[in-house]
Parts: sequence; structure tokens; C-alpha cells
Amino acid sequence: EKEMECIFWKIASKEAPAEIIYEDEEFAAFPDIHPRAPVHFLIIPKRHIVSLQEVTEHDTELMGKLLLVAQRVAKDKQLKGYRLQMAVGKEGGQEIDHMHLHLLTQ
Repeated sequence: EKEMECIFWKIASKEAPAEIIYEDEEFAAFPDIHPRAPVHFLIIPKRHIVSLQEVTEHDTELMGKLLLVAQRVAKDKQLKGYRLQMAVGKEGGQEIDHMHLHLLTQ
């Protein structure tokens, strides 16, 4: 299956190494290996979702929790401010086919 080849899915299922900075049953967060800011973390759902385009109303709770995980990571790292970014699809700049939220500082 496609998800088996996905690096983020492998990280979420512990088949690939990453410096996990936050984890619960549904999400994992880790530093971006190609940071574009002084602080640059990625937050991913453990369930394989290719992009925001695949999310449905059934994922409303998951999407809300995604933002709460971002808030928690920012608090844990004592960030005063940050921005959240999500690329959707190749045309939108998404490089990995697994939905992920970027948490960045200026």
C-alpha cells in the first residue's frame, strides 16, 4: 500500500527514526529535517491522510485536536509566538503525501 512507503507514516508507526517531541494515540510531532525557521516542527496524524483535501466532516474532531497539539507543543517549547502552515497538494507545495502541520517561529 501507498502508506507503507510514506516516511511520516513510518515515523508514526516507529518504523523510521525521528526525534519525537510530542506523541499521543493520534498524533506525533518532531523537528523538520529541513528547517525553514529557527524553530520548525511538524505535527502529523498517525492515521494516514494524504492531504487536507481528503478530510471529511468525520474528521472534525481530529482536525480540532491537531490545533490543540500545536498549542501544546508551543507551550512545551515555551514559544511566545508562532505560525502554523499547511500545504495542500503538490500544486500547493506539499512535498510529502501525508497531511502535516508546520509550526514555525519567525
